[in-house]
Amino acid sequence: MLKLTKAVIILFAVSLLGYGQLQAQHGHEEETHATESHSEENEDHASDAHAEEGFNAGEFVIDHVSDSYDWHITDWKGTPISIPLPIILYSKQPELHNGKAFHVFMSSKFHHGHSTYNGFRISESEEYKGKVVELDAAGHEIGTPIDISITKTIAGILASVVILLWLVFATANLAKKNKGKAPTGVQNALEPIIFFIRDEVAKPAIGEHKYEKFMPFLLTLFFFILINNFMGLIPIPPFGANVTGNIGVTMVLALFTFAITTINANKHYWKEIYNPDVPWWLKFPIPLMPIVELSGVITKPFVLMVRLFANMMAGHLIVMVFVSLIFVFGSLFGPAVGLGASPISILFSVFILLLDVLVSFIQAYVFTLLSALYFGMATSEHH
Repeated sequence: MLKLTKAVIILFAVSLLGYGQLQAQHGHEEETHATESHSEENEDHASDAHAEEGFNAGEFVIDHVSDSYDWHITDWKGTPISIPLPIILYSKQPELHNGKAFHVFMSSKFHHGHSTYNGFRISESEEYKGKVVELDAAGHEIGTPIDISITKTIAGILASVVILLWLVFATANLAKKNKGKAPTGVQNALEPIIFFIRDEVAKPAIGEHKYEKFMPFLLTLFFFILINNFMGLIPIPPFGANVTGNIGVTMVLALFTFAITTINANKHYWKEIYNPDVPWWLKFPIPLMPIVELSGVITKPFVLMVRLFANMMAGHLIVMVFVSLIFVFGSLFGPAVGLGASPISILFSVFILLLDVLVSFIQAYVFTLLSALYFGMATSEHH
């Protein structure tokens, strides 16, 4: 039901945004025609009107949910205000950069993507849009270097790791001090969650005798996803990065689950994949069931990856779409209508954020539960 509601809201809001962009484009064409036949004063006035009507809702939404080389905060009088992040590049063609192959500098050198620095720039082309590219002597893009820069998503991951380590060590120290006593502080907050993962997730899914080996990974997985889900809802650096809404991050988490499942799988698990107990005509001459079982091995981590990515991305998109509607209505019907629509947009945004708090718990739990189930399937004995 939550997914259906989100889908309907996104469809409705994106339709309005698309209509707004078409109207803005149409207004821009009329404005350009008018500037050709009016005086310089009228040209300046039309240019101001274009600046007001030039709000691109699609770019606004995508820029706020996608990764970047700086941490954008706001715009002040047309000038972006952001926190620069380290750019770390390795070029396979050092002759283009005064013989230097390894480059480390801050993203502020690019001046928000408008400048070239030391033979590199952030591309605006369709092929490499948003990526750092190398330039030849004539200033043409020739490809991308090896890029290990600290982007906004990576900075968000590092911040969440620091918080996670602090929570773990603080809880461990309090557990030692309060041995035989009632838990206090952070320990009191985390112990119920830890026991829940152990008693309601790991033991039932993996088994009483095998769950302990997987507990460190399951707890790390759950708290990492939960912390990043919560951090993405706070629009203040170092929070606000859409970490779990980045499919690269969810892919790595799913690959960890896949690797642990594969490494710990027993003979019975592989037998059920390559030689399942089904009628022979489902295995020979065409191995239908082995193909189905093997495809299941691949689709399981894929489903983990897409589910977490889609749910967390949807929440961020809906919030940004509602915020964009304020400016879309202002562009279409005037500032007064945009101001009048702002309370409704803000209320819906707050509602979605509160809903995302619940979704954050659910998605962390589901990802951990499914991982535990896969571990249990891979290590179960034949009965």
